[in-house]
Amino acid sequence: MPPRTPAGAPQRSEAARLADQLQAAGFTKRDIARIIDRDPSLVSQFYTRHKGAAFVPALTHVLAAVQSAGVTDATELAAIAAPHITRRTTSSGTRARVRTKAVLITPTGTGTGRAGAQAIASGAARLRPLIAEAARQGLRLAFTVRLAKTGYVHPSGSRTDSPGIRRDVVQRADHTEERSYGSAQTGGFDAREFASRTDHAGGDVTAAVHQWLVETGRIHPTAHIVHLEVRTWRSR
Repeated sequence: MPPRTPAGAPQRSEAARLADQLQAAGFTKRDIARIIDRDPSLVSQFYTRHKGAAFVPALTHVLAAVQSAGVTDATELAAIAAPHITRRTTSSGTRARVRTKAVLITPTGTGTGRAGAQAIASGAARLRPLIAEAARQGLRLAFTVRLAKTGYVHPSGSRTDSPGIRRDVVQRADHTEERSYGSAQTGGFDAREFASRTDHAGGDVTAAVHQWLVETGRIHPTAHIVHLEVRTWRSR
């Protein structure tokens, strides 16, 4: 049962009430932010500034999935929430713009794009324009993936996987590991190959990279990517 509001205290918004129930079920504010694909500061504003009305339908469906179906995986809950999240409108009735970092490829061909857990759940769509533009310009491409250590086929530092002992490998305290594939030194990959793979995966960049990693014997088919970074450059 959610805590009762003390007499005289401001009435909590519906979004805050739903967030309370999700926290009672074991989720943190950061978890809730990941599920609705927003910054954790917004969840805090459910309480301090009475924001979050637009997320009530999504949070209602998420809470139902948790309480009735026992769903606890944040990625699965994010997929449940996504269809019920609508963009806010301006006073004139048009859809408000979402502030995002522009994907930029410099004249030298250098470009970088990253996708965290929230974006991974939707196929890292923000990386697709970067890969498509890199392919159009005939650039080279490299990427870094992060997943559970047990998801990799080869041990860290294996020459079969990452080139060199411990090179391009970052181990994390949460038992995940980052590994980089391709670099300016090794020549990287043709961006056109990954653009084609992404197209065949229906625009899902995560799926395209995952498939390549499985095909080349680097990760297990059941491995789940939690972070993805793509880098581009122009070959000399």
